[in-house]
Amino acid sequence: MTARVRPACADDLDALYEMAKLAGGGFTNLPADRPALVARLERSAAAFARSDDAIGDDVYILILEESAGGRVAGTAQIMARVGDDQPFYSYRRGVLTQHSAMLGRSFRAEMLTLVTDLEGSSEVGGLFLHPRCRAGGLGLLLARSRYLFIRRHRARFGDRLIAELRGVIDEGGGSPFWDGIARRFFDMSFPEADAFNAQNGQGHLAGLMPKHPVYLAMLPEAARAVVGVPHQAGRAAMRMLEAEGFAAQGYLDIFDGGPTMSADTDRVRSISDAAEARLLVTDAGTTRAIVATGALADFRACFGQVGADGDGITLDQEATETLGVRPGDELLWVAR
Repeated sequence: MTARVRPACADDLDALYEMAKLAGGGFTNLPADRPALVARLERSAAAFARSDDAIGDDVYILILEESAGGRVAGTAQIMARVGDDQPFYSYRRGVLTQHSAMLGRSFRAEMLTLVTDLEGSSEVGGLFLHPRCRAGGLGLLLARSRYLFIRRHRARFGDRLIAELRGVIDEGGGSPFWDGIARRFFDMSFPEADAFNAQNGQGHLAGLMPKHPVYLAMLPEAARAVVGVPHQAGRAAMRMLEAEGFAAQGYLDIFDGGPTMSADTDRVRSISDAAEARLLVTDAGTTRAIVATGALADFRACFGQVGADGDGITLDQEATETLGVRPGDELLWVAR
């Protein structure tokens, strides 16, 4: 299937809502709530329409669509700066070691501390691929297109990129991590809290979390077992992030305990390795690549066969037509 990535628009609401229902619990950036999705699409449209290049509290929603017919196959998001309107809380996993000379023993206690260390970072998230389209590397195209967009508009994003991976959710939609910590303070199930966060943002409940460290030894075994463990559906995304240079550095989502990955923005592979070049002629090269064109609301990306040729590149016919480019146009590309 030939596909391309483009900015979302208001007409994508129904497709996004259907994907949100398929995504299940814990997917806060893609809530199965139509008013919340409308608000998010409006924020995205305003971000794409903004003319200045300052970093703001922006959300950019991208859509993966089939080139023939335009059927929506997936979506992904970029949050330009987290922690602007509400504190961005995480748990940081740490260790406290204490020694008793009288007992002749050392005591090592793992703990979770509530922090806002990641405020000011840019975040990639909301990645979801429709089940019918989970083949042919389309998830890779969708994920890495976000980095080409960041490279194209570097001034709009921070110096650190983060990605919050969804934590373990059981068959009933519950979270062992939530039940082990937060449910003791909020008389809410995880699905109830998840729905509240989707409609109102995470900051309201997060700000009410206990501020004292949480000792892992005091948690139920079910909660300890999932600390920093990604949801089964997110393991492929974790591998893609690691291939880009992201790493888990002890930060966790405060609701489901999933790992938060981070990287220096300019060291992310698809950003540092991307190159700008002018299209010379339509002709398939030997390098499999992700190729992008346009800026902001005109941004497009797809797979292509690129050939480097001195002052520019060549690009195969199918990709040329998918992007709607012609000789002389500026392209941004990175090897697949």
